[in-house]
Amino acid sequence: MKRIFTLLICLAGISVMAQNLSTYDLTCENRVNPIGLDVTRPRFTWKIAAGGRNILQTAYSIRIATSPDFTKKNLVWDSGKVNTDESVLQTYQGAPLKSGQKYYWQVKVWDNQANESPWSTTAFWQTALLNPASEITAQWISSGIKADTAYGIVPQFRKSFSASKKIKSAIAYITSKGLYEAHINGQRVGDAYLTPGWTSYNKRLLYQTYDVTNLIKQGKNAIGVSLANGWYRGELGWEKKVNFYGKETALLCQLNITYADGKTESVISDGTWKVSNGPIQFSEIYDGEVYDARQEKAGWATATYDDKNWQAVVVKNFPKDILFSANHELITKHETFKPVKVLRTPKGEQVLDFGQNLVGWVQMKVSGNAGDKIVLSHAEVLDKTGGLYFDNLRNALAQDTYILKGQGVETYEPRFTFHGFRYVRVEGLKEPLNPDNFTAVALYSDMKPTGSFECSNPLVNQLQKNIQWGQRGNFLDVPTDCPQRDERLGWTGDAEVFSRTAAFNFNVNNFFSKWLKDVAADQNPNGAIPFVIPNALKGTFFDTPAGAAGWSDAGIIIPWNLYVVYGDKRVVEEQYPSMKAYLDYVRKAANNDLWNTGFQFADWLSYRVDDSKGLIGQKSAITDNYLVAQCFFAYNTSLMIKAARLLGKTEEVKDYEALLERIKAAFRKEFMTASGRLISETQTAYILALQFDMLPEELRPQAVGRLVDNIKSYNYHLTTGFLGTPFLTPVLTRFGRTDVAYRLLLQDTYPSWLYPIKMGATTVWERWDSMKPDSTFQDPSMTSFNHYSYGAVGDWMYRDVAGIDVDESGAGYKKIIIKPHLGDGLTSASAKIITNYGLASSGWKKDGKNTVYTIEIPANTTATVYLPTTNVPDIEEGGKPVSSDIKIDGIDGNHTKLLVGSGKYEFRVRN
Repeated sequence: MKRIFTLLICLAGISVMAQNLSTYDLTCENRVNPIGLDVTRPRFTWKIAAGGRNILQTAYSIRIATSPDFTKKNLVWDSGKVNTDESVLQTYQGAPLKSGQKYYWQVKVWDNQANESPWSTTAFWQTALLNPASEITAQWISSGIKADTAYGIVPQFRKSFSASKKIKSAIAYITSKGLYEAHINGQRVGDAYLTPGWTSYNKRLLYQTYDVTNLIKQGKNAIGVSLANGWYRGELGWEKKVNFYGKETALLCQLNITYADGKTESVISDGTWKVSNGPIQFSEIYDGEVYDARQEKAGWATATYDDKNWQAVVVKNFPKDILFSANHELITKHETFKPVKVLRTPKGEQVLDFGQNLVGWVQMKVSGNAGDKIVLSHAEVLDKTGGLYFDNLRNALAQDTYILKGQGVETYEPRFTFHGFRYVRVEGLKEPLNPDNFTAVALYSDMKPTGSFECSNPLVNQLQKNIQWGQRGNFLDVPTDCPQRDERLGWTGDAEVFSRTAAFNFNVNNFFSKWLKDVAADQNPNGAIPFVIPNALKGTFFDTPAGAAGWSDAGIIIPWNLYVVYGDKRVVEEQYPSMKAYLDYVRKAANNDLWNTGFQFADWLSYRVDDSKGLIGQKSAITDNYLVAQCFFAYNTSLMIKAARLLGKTEEVKDYEALLERIKAAFRKEFMTASGRLISETQTAYILALQFDMLPEELRPQAVGRLVDNIKSYNYHLTTGFLGTPFLTPVLTRFGRTDVAYRLLLQDTYPSWLYPIKMGATTVWERWDSMKPDSTFQDPSMTSFNHYSYGAVGDWMYRDVAGIDVDESGAGYKKIIIKPHLGDGLTSASAKIITNYGLASSGWKKDGKNTVYTIEIPANTTATVYLPTTNVPDIEEGGKPVSSDIKIDGIDGNHTKLLVGSGKYEFRVRN
């Protein structure tokens, strides 16, 4: 009887565990229930929830149907039971998908405890038009209005139509040459802004897919679309170029209606549409908008509106063979801010302070007489007198003007522009300024937040906030820079140095994958990659010498980073031809494997004595351009070795391995003395040489010594620029000088990461001294207060200070490394990241004579934990000696290695 009772208890335990095994957060191509995917072999990801530790998936089964009931007649694909522990980006293997079809899917899993989960909740995706050139029967239409120019009006297009029967579904496919905003029956379509986004328009134009079933009614309907310049025809770059992609904006719109009886009908843009001018008299990315509410046409996008005075559109024969669906996250509204104070400048101007440097626009409520003009002028900072500082905007007006119609309380926000600002000057009010009537709205790509970091130092915590706000403000469909001035371009170098940090803070898999397609599209025939993507600098000085170290290398470095962080092998497969072509370009540009030709940015914006009058009293930190280039030549080649190995390109692996050895030999011959001294005695020179293993192993310790001596000579200040900064602290940690890395992180005088914070920064600055210690400004021609490049230190904070990293042999956090590096100045630090497997976290806190490490590892992953002691009895877990479900894997230097599975752990280590 006792044995039977025990057996029943065991079986009950198994039953409970089985009930606890489930799946959640199902995504298709990294998105939840996406609409409009043109991916013919989509990939599925799910997370596993289970009680207990050491949970691993052993098998999964996916089923896909055209109906959520998953009956046999509707079944499209059943994977069967697939024996694998892979749960991320698993590829569809069924029959060819159909355009515009909604597919439903579920997954179930089995684990290593012999448990089987129930089927997951039902998820879905809907395909786009998989052959848009033939399936989009809509015609391109343009306004034909003379005032519709690069500096003119924003026209409004409309079409009335009837839906004669009961509607089952209605799907809209819309794109434009320019920026569009659509309405159906007076209701806005979708929640995205600045659509269709920015791509290399003449090679890749994206369209958006919207489910508008709820907006269409049986009977009379109307669709209306506003069409603005945007990046297509408006100003691009500081040379004020207009009409860069074309002189005419145009609309392409198709509405596919399916009726309850199965019949279909399409409403398309064609010659039957009508057009008129609207209330937006001027709209431009850099300069802002002018909106005259007196010109509004009430109900213009409704079926009852009388458009007899509108004119016919002009049909255009623009190509449709460059159309692709937008598979990435679009730009949407996010955080809102109310003014934290109202200021009066020395000139008597009324200024709203929103407390945060952000990118977006201001919503306002005003009242007054018809013709009254309210002008909002945007700025990032105040000058030392308390006045608004506009000089760093250069030629960007950054101003929105609203002209009242005089009908009570009126509301306004822009539609086709954006600004980088914290402060807004308000002019034209006839009544006292009420801050409650103004709201700042943050606008950025709808990336999902994934990572967080905090520690015991409030300034470092603010640095983390600044890094994240810098990313928010500059990730608007492309990784831009300087969102306040006449630039806002997709600089490759900025994106490259920040990409790994970016991938911790937010899920940028789709964001960068989309941008990388334009990298390949705009790549020069010789393989060189332009400095900005999309290449808005074509035809300028910066276009001619395309192919510079650290900038053009984004075409190799970012795809590999996406693979490491997300386990996304497909992005490497798709980008590999571009990656290879770029490395081939560099090989040809090099002389005997020495890249010593062409234009180079080198260590852009590194410390110069004359920047702030040499406040630390030392020489400028100028690193030889070609020393930097040679190091990145090696870096690119090392990544190509990994990429070729990942893709099974054995012969190319051998070629690149031999090339790498020659590159290092050429470096040592050209830039290093026999004793290991480099020709540039700068922090960046030694950082890059150490980071990329350019020096013989026996000479590396003295190189570390020279690096540390250099840092000490600047009184523990950094002097690095864009290319040296990301590797400064990681190199110090790698070579045992975390103590110096901490001193640099916690330094709060110029130049340092915390100096801008002491000066009131809420985002990362473009230069170490964008605002000088005396509150004057750097050269206004290049002084941005929202520029994420130096925020690349975040990567070290997450991976080394908090200690949460990914083992490349288990890319995508399938294999996790937990290895915190403690240092003086902090008593605690922690980081969390939502991986494709679930939440992973690592934190530590000094507690008297002990340090407590709290760790969480998601299901279906494993981790190697490094604890700083060589004496295993000094380690406790959960208040007890290390248990048998944790494997002690020996001693590594001054650390004990532990192998752990999923679950939560609390280790206490005697100091």
